[in-house]
Amino acid sequence: MAEVDVAFVQPLEHRPKPNNSAEIVEGIPVIDLFQLTQNYQSSGSIDAQTEIVSKIGNACRDWGFFQVINHGVPCELQQRVDATVKKFFDLSPEERRKVKRDETNPLGYYDTEHTKNVRDWKEVFDFTVIDPMVLPAASCQVHDQNYELHELRNQWPTYPPEFREVCEEYAKAMEKLSFKLLEIMALSLGLPEKRLNGYFDDEHTSFIRFNHYPPCPTPHLALGVGHHKDSGALTVLAQDDVGGLEVKRKTDGEWIKVMPIAGSYIINVGDIIQVWSNDEYGSAEHRVVVNSERERFSIPFFFNPSHTVMVKPLDELINDQNPAKYKEYNWGKFFKTRKISDFKKLDVENIQVHHFKESD
Repeated sequence: MAEVDVAFVQPLEHRPKPNNSAEIVEGIPVIDLFQLTQNYQSSGSIDAQTEIVSKIGNACRDWGFFQVINHGVPCELQQRVDATVKKFFDLSPEERRKVKRDETNPLGYYDTEHTKNVRDWKEVFDFTVIDPMVLPAASCQVHDQNYELHELRNQWPTYPPEFREVCEEYAKAMEKLSFKLLEIMALSLGLPEKRLNGYFDDEHTSFIRFNHYPPCPTPHLALGVGHHKDSGALTVLAQDDVGGLEVKRKTDGEWIKVMPIAGSYIINVGDIIQVWSNDEYGSAEHRVVVNSERERFSIPFFFNPSHTVMVKPLDELINDQNPAKYKEYNWGKFFKTRKISDFKKLDVENIQVHHFKESD
């Protein structure tokens, strides 16, 4: 078997099981959003909507993950995006690197990203929903009281010619679905429907990633993405029929395969929702395994608030019996600091939400 660069090799405790034999006996919940996307006003649909809110609340609490069907995003749009993504990654390396990102502007193509200080077996293309996206400057430290701002601008390849148009149309669809999911989550926490919407103003820092996982000669040593939790609010993921996403089950720590369902999106709770809910909902650890035979594509939409947002447990969800479990932190500085480890291996653990946990 071909050798793999040591940079890709996972520590022994984080390597996939032999033959990629993660459990498949129980899947994450699958939730039908038909009654919400149709905007029916009948009493029956109101009951159905209440049931959907309850199901999503339970999924956020028990798993931190769920899948949605009948979500309102046109199938034709997803098919056009999938075709466009494949065309881009079929370009020569020289063409792809014409829109290569760097530490100054971390948007565009990249093929040497790290997760938990181990290189991922993947290549990516990133673009933002709001263009330009405003973040703290690279020199900013997480504890700075005042900081300069830096604009990040999307880079668009010249081929395929429809690339930018398709991307921007897809971004609008993902944004619309994400706001709907955010409102359902707010209701499930006993909050007003639009309680969280204000954190995602015209400067929200959401972005979309196109992932390409080539066949790997040593899938028992490397991962497409190492074990991690998402640091934003929520993630909406489209994956192809190859599969590879695995979620760590909260009840026993076992890795569970997330089986592809045609036309569905996989939703996971991010660290910000965990903090806002004061640990009522929890983000779940997940990873991506690769295989030696087939390439895989996936498209996550990371729904993130404005860089100005101070993240802390919501006042409505804390009291004397349930005090705040997290210290307040600025999302923009947190996000910028996290980005640094995408480009180079660090000597210390990258910043995590648990660093802001209040001591017991």
